[in-house]
Amino acid sequence: MAFEGLADRLQGSIQKIRGKGKVTESDVKEMMREVRLALLEADVNFKVVKDFVKRVSERSVGQEVMKSLTPGQQVIKVVQEELTALMGGEQSRIAVANRPPTVIMMVGLQGAGKTTTTGKLANLLRKKYNRKPMLVAADIYRPAAIQQLETLGKQLSMPVFSLGDQVSPVEIAKQALQKAKEEHHDYVIIDTAGRLHIDETLMGELKQVKEVAKPDEIFLVVDAMTGQDAVNVASSFNEQLDLTGVVLTKLDGDTRGGAALSVKAVTGTPIKFVGLGEKLDQLEPFHPERMASRILGMGDVLSLIEKAQANVDTEKAKELEQKMRTMSFTFDDFLDQMEQVKKMGPLDELLGMMPGASKMKGLKDIKVDDKQLAHVEAIIKSMTKLEKQQPEIINASRKKRIARGSGRPIQEVNRLLKQFEEMKKMMKQMTQMTKGKGKRKGGFPKLPFM
Repeated sequence: MAFEGLADRLQGSIQKIRGKGKVTESDVKEMMREVRLALLEADVNFKVVKDFVKRVSERSVGQEVMKSLTPGQQVIKVVQEELTALMGGEQSRIAVANRPPTVIMMVGLQGAGKTTTTGKLANLLRKKYNRKPMLVAADIYRPAAIQQLETLGKQLSMPVFSLGDQVSPVEIAKQALQKAKEEHHDYVIIDTAGRLHIDETLMGELKQVKEVAKPDEIFLVVDAMTGQDAVNVASSFNEQLDLTGVVLTKLDGDTRGGAALSVKAVTGTPIKFVGLGEKLDQLEPFHPERMASRILGMGDVLSLIEKAQANVDTEKAKELEQKMRTMSFTFDDFLDQMEQVKKMGPLDELLGMMPGASKMKGLKDIKVDDKQLAHVEAIIKSMTKLEKQQPEIINASRKKRIARGSGRPIQEVNRLLKQFEEMKKMMKQMTQMTKGKGKRKGGFPKLPFM
C-alpha cells in the first residue's frame, strides 16, 4: 500500500494515546514530535508539516478534547480531520460542461505516465460514468507517443483522433473538437507533449492549446515517487496554466507519500485521481477522507464496497453465501471466488482497506503475488471433479498424482488441503456467530494463497 512507512509510524504514535482516560499537554507534545518526524520522513513539505502540527496541537489541548470522556480517541479524531483537510477535505469531482463536449487537457513532464493515464481516464469515464470519450494525440514530439495512444485506443475500443506528427498541436486540438461535436462525444481528452524539464517553449505551446481548446479541466500528471519534486513541478505548471486538478501516478509503488500530502496545501490544486497500478482499470477518484482513514489504520470500507459492487457477480455471491451457510463450499467454489477477488485488485491492497487489518494477527505483513495464486489454481485444476467436491477422499497416492499434474511439490498440496479445511472451519464459526450461537475463537486463519 502507498504510505506504508508513514502509516506504520503514525499508527504507532497514536496507539500510545488511543486508550488514555486522561491526556496531558506533554502527551500531545510527545505524540506531535513523532508525527512531525513521520511526516518529514515521508517527504512532506516542511512548511506543510509545521502548519499541520500546529493545528493538531492547538485543537488537541483544547477544552473540547481534554474534558471529553475519551480524550485519547478525540485526539485521533483531530488528527484524522486535519489529515483529511490537508489532502483537500472532500472529493473534488470531475467537471461536466454545460454544452458537450467536456474538454480535458492532460499536461506533465515526460516519464510521469501521461499517455497511459489519458487512456485510464477515458476507460474510467466510460466504465464508471457511462460517458463517450474521444482521445486526442497532440504529443507530436516524443517518438511513438501517437502510436502508444492509438494502441491504447485499440485496447479500449475507443476512438483516437490523430493528424500525425507534422501538424501543430494547436491545429490538432482545433480539428479534434470539431470532430468530437460531429460524432457526439461528451468528453475530449487531449494528450499534450511533455519535456524532461519545464521550459518556455513547452509552456508557450501548452498555453496556445489551452486558448484554442478552452478546456474545462487541466490535469497535471505527476509521478508520486518523485516525492517533493512532484510538488515543485505542480507549483510551476499551476503558475503558468491554472491547473484544475492533479493526477498522481504510481501511488501503489514504494512511495513515501509526501506528494499526496503536500500538493493541495502548497498549490491549492486538488488531487482528482490516483493511479494504483499499470493496468488500464487502475485509476481511481481520490477521496481525502478515505485515504486519511487508511493511513491511520481505520480502513476504507466505502472503497472496498465500491470495488465489490463493480467486480463481483451478485448472483454468484448469493449462491456462495448459501453454500457457506450449509457448509457445502467446494474447491470449485473457491476457484470461482479467487477469480472474482482477483478482479477487485491485489489482495494485500484489499486487506489494507479493512478496518483494523493492520492490527489483525497474520494480516499485517501479508504479501500476495500472482505466482502464488497461479500455483493454487494449478493444484486445484489437477484434482478430479469428485476430489474438488470431497477433498477428504484425497489420500497419499491422489496427492502424488495432483502434485505431478500441477508441477508443484507435494508439501504445497498438503498445505492447501490443510488451509482449505481451516477456512471451512472459520466459515462454520462465522455462520454460528450470525445465528448467535457462539463467538469465534483463536486467530485469523490464513487463506490458502498466503
